[in-house]
Amino acid sequence: MKPQLPQTFKNAAIVNPVLENPAYNIAAKPALSDALPRREILGLPVIDATTGQTVEALLNDTARSRAARSVFFLNAHCANQRASNRAYATALARADVVLPDGIGIELAARMTGGPLTENLNGTDFTPALLREAAKRGLSVFLFGGKPGTAESAAAKLTTTIPGLRIAGALDGYDGAANEQHALARINASGADILLVAMGVPMQELWIDRHLPDLSPRLVLGVGALFDFLAGNVRRAPAVVRQARMEWAWRLLQEPRRLAKRYLIGNGTFLARASAHALRLAGREAVTKRAMDIVLSGILTTLLSPLLLLVVALIKIDSKGPALFKQERVGRNGRIFTVLKFRTMHTDAEERLAEIRDQSDREGICFKSRNDPRVTRVGRFLRRYSVDELPQILNVLFGDMSLVGPRPALPREVAAYPQAALERLKARPGITGLWQVSGRADIGFDKMIDMDVAYVRSRSVLLDVLLLALTARAVLSGRGAY
Repeated sequence: MKPQLPQTFKNAAIVNPVLENPAYNIAAKPALSDALPRREILGLPVIDATTGQTVEALLNDTARSRAARSVFFLNAHCANQRASNRAYATALARADVVLPDGIGIELAARMTGGPLTENLNGTDFTPALLREAAKRGLSVFLFGGKPGTAESAAAKLTTTIPGLRIAGALDGYDGAANEQHALARINASGADILLVAMGVPMQELWIDRHLPDLSPRLVLGVGALFDFLAGNVRRAPAVVRQARMEWAWRLLQEPRRLAKRYLIGNGTFLARASAHALRLAGREAVTKRAMDIVLSGILTTLLSPLLLLVVALIKIDSKGPALFKQERVGRNGRIFTVLKFRTMHTDAEERLAEIRDQSDREGICFKSRNDPRVTRVGRFLRRYSVDELPQILNVLFGDMSLVGPRPALPREVAAYPQAALERLKARPGITGLWQVSGRADIGFDKMIDMDVAYVRSRSVLLDVLLLALTARAVLSGRGAY
């Protein structure tokens, strides 16, 4: 069972905006389940959860709610449209759920606090939703696309999702010309879920305008999904999607239509996201992040030969991978994967219970000078803090900073007293006040006091001073075991 983070920081990123809605009485709509945490991105509350968690929460809410729910997707193009189209911006603000779609939104999230849990793009998320809907006996109506496209998409879904009930299909041209007729067709179908594929921003405006009159409990704006399902547009190969470069694939497929959206639009979006992050962070935080990127980039280049040598020594000394990956708790309680050189035998975690009473350090964090799980090379790496060097990559990725409180294990944070949670307000660091003052020789309570003091008084000047003191601490080896 995974340890649970304290409730204070589990919900730290949740946004609960109060939005006015002149089109319908939002007060009459019960709040969507708290099972969906949100992050504020470009001023919008965006879901920050896995596909499974989001699907479960949406379908559970659909079963309970008497009011229709709207689900929109936010990508770089949507953000650009939002900036220039007031009606679309209003529709997005009124959406019950906004899901993050694509690398642009991921970058915007990293600029203001760290990566999102998952990319919930409509082309992958919607079939996942429908697979679970099929298990629950729910039906879906497809509305939009050129004549014949919705029907072809429906046929594809029935072959790929066994048991899925198609309540009906209607194109977005002649079929949508008479809005009242379209509404009547959709409502008469008895569908539980409605997919609207008219493109951004037309589909969101249509949904926002007609949501109070729709019978389906869940309504999604799905963009080009029908074209992908029907085979009108070919999706990028899996390797391209994994590299988060599907936009480049689509640009190659339709350069004339999409050149402005991607070549100019992506640059415009990044400039807008950067300006938003600057306004939120302030000059001091921006300077600190710039220093992290520049110095970690230089260190990665200069230390590459040393890093390769260490990898070889670890592999010669003991069995197992050279790198050790572990979940740690970052800023605002967000979980990330920390990178270190492996200094212990591969069964270290299983043997921890046997030696827990041998800890040389007071408090909840285990530290032992003569830990039998540490390898021969590992003792040297720990003595001179070489094992921490791969975390330079964590700094480049934005999960960590060069200077800050050390990232704690989830089980440690779960046992934190309330006062210790303040240390999670800063991005964790490779070095910091605790490291240059004695490291493991310092007890837990004093470490917390130091980290909280750093959080309250952090500055670029203090970071420069602590980086300078780190060299002395590494050479002395005090508290390194």
